[in-house]
Amino acid sequence: MKSDNTMIVDGVVVEIGNERNLLEVISKAGIILPVFCYHSDLSIYGACRMCMVEDEKGRLMAACSTLPKKGMNIRTNTGRIRRYRKNILELLLSEHCRDCTTCGNSGKCKLQDLALQFGIGDVRFPNNRGNVERDESSPSIIRDPGKCILCGDCVRECNEIQHVGAIDFAFRGSDATISTAFNQPLSESLCVGCGQCAAACPTGALIVRDDTYKVWDMLDDPSVFVTCEIAPAVRVGIGKEMGVETGENSMSRIVAALHRMGFDQVYDTSTGADLTVIEEANEFVNRLNNGGTLPLFTSCCPAWVQFVEKKHPDMLEHVSTCRSPMSMFSAVIKAYYREHLPAGKKKHYHVALMPCTAKKFEAKRGEFRNYYGPATDDVITTQELIHMIHESGIVFDELEPESVDLPFGTMSGAAIIFGVTGGVTEAVLRKVSEDNSRTTLQQIAYTGVRGMEEVKEAVVPYGDRQLRIAVVSGLANADRLLEKIKAGEAEYDLVEVMACPGGCISGAGQPYISHRHREKRGEGLYRSDRVSTIKRSQDNPLMPQLYNGLLMGRVHELLHVDYTKK
Repeated sequence: MKSDNTMIVDGVVVEIGNERNLLEVISKAGIILPVFCYHSDLSIYGACRMCMVEDEKGRLMAACSTLPKKGMNIRTNTGRIRRYRKNILELLLSEHCRDCTTCGNSGKCKLQDLALQFGIGDVRFPNNRGNVERDESSPSIIRDPGKCILCGDCVRECNEIQHVGAIDFAFRGSDATISTAFNQPLSESLCVGCGQCAAACPTGALIVRDDTYKVWDMLDDPSVFVTCEIAPAVRVGIGKEMGVETGENSMSRIVAALHRMGFDQVYDTSTGADLTVIEEANEFVNRLNNGGTLPLFTSCCPAWVQFVEKKHPDMLEHVSTCRSPMSMFSAVIKAYYREHLPAGKKKHYHVALMPCTAKKFEAKRGEFRNYYGPATDDVITTQELIHMIHESGIVFDELEPESVDLPFGTMSGAAIIFGVTGGVTEAVLRKVSEDNSRTTLQQIAYTGVRGMEEVKEAVVPYGDRQLRIAVVSGLANADRLLEKIKAGEAEYDLVEVMACPGGCISGAGQPYISHRHREKRGEGLYRSDRVSTIKRSQDNPLMPQLYNGLLMGRVHELLHVDYTKK
């Protein structure tokens, strides 16, 4: 039976379902209203007023903050509304730095797109803001207040989704701005470098730091031997902007592109993830059997580690001593090439290709340096790789696939799924399970650790006991879980935490995607696991070679870290 709970949008009858505002109902009529401050994962703010619509009585209302009601008759494209939107755009542009061609967000800036959509060819109002100093103190994010339109997306992302609270509104009226506490540099604030603020920002006010110029310099130097490792999530994150289906495994084309650019050797960080699984599983079992500190928190995510350091330092002893896969693998690669640098090369330079902005900070941590220098010389994100590919003129989707290089050319499927929430836990469970049959692997997959839910719990049998496990993505969820653990309201043995909702597939260094596309990226990693010959990290034939060779007597030095010692 047809519902009579309907309204009219530009003359079209639209049924009202569970939509939380007019904006969502209007989209069902095939109309996408312009917005700045609206974000489906965040609270309703209603500040930019770009989504204003008009009812049959001529009343204006913001579609994002107005509840749909039966019988409403809404018009979205009247002359009055078009003039209204153009005025808003002109006012925003009047106080906005308009050096668009040199902006790091050029081509994917919502303000730029809407100015083009509404034909803004001239701005009648003077710019009274003047020069505003950029904050380039963070190794992960650059903040440019001169490009901020005060939409508040970054503030709500930082406070609601991440519970970090590094930025907020300051002052009032024409002096209003978004700032850190006491206008501290980002590097001295509570910022953990997760970059989700930059992912939400519709302009160039918050962008990922671009370090590609340093990489190009090394590639251009014939005396430098340049290697690169590629994180698992990158292979399913690059497709959106490179003519490849979302979630498709593009690893072999990424390798080909890097070789074309001049990288001497290209590896898969999944090999490092196999080391992480072995070390973390051993640490977990040791804590279980010997009365160690539980729960054990995973340590793969550098934004999560910083979050604990800055907001819950009393819980640091729960964080695993294992380095992240990037830092483990970088240390191994650097140690190898100290002894095997090819003839004619004077220097080895190692680059990590990551989906994560916080990895830029991790690479600079003193804990991952020795007298030879840093383990990872530079980190570039998926977005930076895309820029390098475009700059090189490489037609990505026409590249012939190429494989990663030896001597670090093998990895397990368990390591590849590290890039999606629940992947680290599943890989560890595969390691500690005595049964390696296909049936057991399938049972582990269905324990409850898979899926895009941001908080998952599972109970897994282990010997004569039950392992209590939590898998969390998004730092706000982690914050709430920590408070429950402290209050004695929840008990776990193992807790996996990823700062970005959905895991590394949604890292701020990746091309931005909506919530519904996260599943496609995650499924892409699980497909890669299914077709992998090696399912468990300990079955990777490279592992015994490393442990009996390069790592002998150096496991703690190269694979572990103690964050409690400053």
